[in-house]
Amino acid sequence: MVKLNGCKKNNNKLYRFNFLQSLVILGLLTLAHSSIAQLKWVNVDHQYQPLPPSVHVFYTADSINGKPNHAYYVSANFKDKNLLFETQATNGKRSTPSQFYRSESQPLLVMNCSFFEFKHNTNVSLIIKDGQQVAYTVSSIPRKGKDTFTYMHPVSGAIGISKKRKADVAWVLSDSTTKYPWAIQAPIKPVLDSLSKTNIPSMLTKAPFKPWKMQSASAGGPVLVQDGKLVISNNEEMKFSGKAIADKHPRTAMGYTSNGQLIYLVVEGRFPKKSEGATLPELANILKDIGCIEALNLDGGGSSAMLINGKPTITPSDKEGERPVPAVMMIKKK
Repeated sequence: MVKLNGCKKNNNKLYRFNFLQSLVILGLLTLAHSSIAQLKWVNVDHQYQPLPPSVHVFYTADSINGKPNHAYYVSANFKDKNLLFETQATNGKRSTPSQFYRSESQPLLVMNCSFFEFKHNTNVSLIIKDGQQVAYTVSSIPRKGKDTFTYMHPVSGAIGISKKRKADVAWVLSDSTTKYPWAIQAPIKPVLDSLSKTNIPSMLTKAPFKPWKMQSASAGGPVLVQDGKLVISNNEEMKFSGKAIADKHPRTAMGYTSNGQLIYLVVEGRFPKKSEGATLPELANILKDIGCIEALNLDGGGSSAMLINGKPTITPSDKEGERPVPAVMMIKKK
């Protein structure tokens, strides 16, 4: 699922390595911003009826930096009290989005979200359902070679919707020992120590974390847009190694706009000459152009899928079709 940054053998080398990666990311962001044309989106509500007035579906077939592309996004007003923004997680078991659609009383929208591991079919990203943490982000990464007994502890990005219907993208610590996750509004460097589990009390002393009281949420990463600016915090979150953020893949992402719209986005990919996907800098630009003031990358690749009223949007890249996943984001009607 997630490839992690290669860690060097001491702090100086590690941060020099991360600094160089930051320069690569900055260059990619600049290149993507200067070369990607703003995509033209077409309203396709008529293909996915019935829809409430506060929900709209958009589609584009515009190329991304000259490469073929198909993408969809849903815009939903999270102030509409007739809509419920929910998650569902089934740790130890995976289901396809279509199976979630049937088992969850046919939600208006079903979309994959969290990263997970295949061996035990469990989420490795925070999931909050009905105000309760039901899955936790794995934030201890063992180092290799002579540093086998040391660990890096990154803080991953997450998106949540509060009980008062306020959206937030933040960097979040989660652990079964605390009632609420802890969030910070800026990325921080991974902590290096010899503990195999993240020491949350120690982490809380390193930055101004606050309790993150969300009604529903999913972690993922990296964060792509923060405070209206392109911010790909891949180095801090240790999600993808080397230049992997510049690889084109199917993508799933979420964000929100200043006028109260929650955005659910999927980009089709891995179909040469038909739809090749997006890089993370391209994805960040797409979300910013849509109007997102904050946005987050979620699990992509073969997991990317979104159903609207049970109807598919993009074609999943796995030859078997929809990939079973252990968690989804949903929109339900009261």
